Amino acid sequence: MSEMQSSTPHPREMSPLARMAAVLSAVLALVVGGFVAAPAAQADVYDSCTHSGCAEAYDSRSIWSSLGYPGSRGWYDWPDGRCNFAGGTYNNYEGELPAGHSYLEFDVTPRACGASRQAYRLVLDRTTGIVYFSPNHYGDFYRM
Repeated sequence: MSEMQSSTPHPREMSPLARMAAVLSAVLALVVGGFVAAPAAQADVYDSCTHSGCAEAYDSRSIWSSLGYPGSRGWYDWPDGRCNFAGGTYNNYEGELPAGHSYLEFDVTPRACGASRQAYRLVLDRTTGIVYFSPNHYGDFYRM
């Protein structure tokens, strides 16, 4: 074999299992490589709530406040007979919100208990009492 030729057999010469393993390996390399190489997204933090979902977020904030902003993760009864989810600790891993503070997260939109969660979130800064609305699962934050 010359130096320019590959020692890897042509896919038609490989067994079906070997072809599948090669394809999976290539896909995994792309996915993992893309994941590792992708920079972390930076959220924008706005000084006021101007998003179209802010009215719903304000209503939700009022109800969560009346419930004492529960710190336990789980489903809570909502006044309209549905449920809403308190997510427990928000860790602020990306550091968009003030560092060194303690945070809790809450879903905004009520639904049937156990239903799929949506992207709207409230984040309570337990250190300052400020509540932030994130309409896109922590992609952006609006101070309420």
